[in-house]
Amino acid sequence: MRMRPAITACSLGLPLLLSGCSLLPTTRKLPVPKAPAVVQTATAEELVARLNKNWDALETLTAKVTLQASVEKPKEGLVKDMPTIPGVILLSKPAMLRVYGRVPLLGTEMFDMASDGKTFTLFIPSKKKAVKGPNTLTKRSPDQMENMRPGFFFDAMAVRGLSPDEVYSVTADSETIEDPQKKHLLTKSEYVLSIMRTLPDSRQLKPVRVVTFDRSDLLPYEEDVYDAEGNLETQVYYGRYQDFNGVSYPSTITIKRPLESYQIVLTVLTLTENQTLDNDEFQVDVPAGTEIKNLD
Repeated sequence: MRMRPAITACSLGLPLLLSGCSLLPTTRKLPVPKAPAVVQTATAEELVARLNKNWDALETLTAKVTLQASVEKPKEGLVKDMPTIPGVILLSKPAMLRVYGRVPLLGTEMFDMASDGKTFTLFIPSKKKAVKGPNTLTKRSPDQMENMRPGFFFDAMAVRGLSPDEVYSVTADSETIEDPQKKHLLTKSEYVLSIMRTLPDSRQLKPVRVVTFDRSDLLPYEEDVYDAEGNLETQVYYGRYQDFNGVSYPSTITIKRPLESYQIVLTVLTLTENQTLDNDEFQVDVPAGTEIKNLD
């Protein structure tokens, strides 16, 4: 009679053992991410001060780049990659911008876009067509490229400082990424700076931007920009920083526009800050007879 509980337990466990199941814990080996060699510490005020200092020191910027655009068709599951072309970007605070791309080898212009900070002109010589409109996008067009505005180029090329009416918060985080060259995992420590505004007569905060800093060097490597309705409008990813004439600047800038389903990758070849730029360098010469479309 005393043996029956043991016999019963064995009989219950036998099917589990025969089926390959184990009642004992097992140990599996997982890949161990490599920790960063340097993790710096900064307060929220210090991160904001860094942004403000860099923004205040910048007056103009001239960059030679290559541009590569990709247009998505989400409903069809397709992505159309455009050819890489050489280009030039001019920037002058507070909001003047000029971007033009050339046909490789021929040296003729593929497109030319300029803004005085309030309105912009986009000229496409091959189509003998120009688009004019306000800097701020108020009505989206079915033509994805007609939704291109100088403002998101400006925000991508220079991370703005904070305005007096903006509030902020900082969180510390980390993520695991894969080193594409060495094929092992890395732990990246980061600070996430959330920039917001308080809505009038409300306790509600409206998102403006989120800037993510790599704690190995305290430099921005990602920025998310939100529109007036709180939609994620632009995502910017900054690649490895290089020295350009004594200025530490990203070697690549990837601009994603989720609402229009396209992205532009800029590879920075040369860069100069604070050289003299005249106002006429921010004007597009539209030939007579060009079809001009005015946008809202």
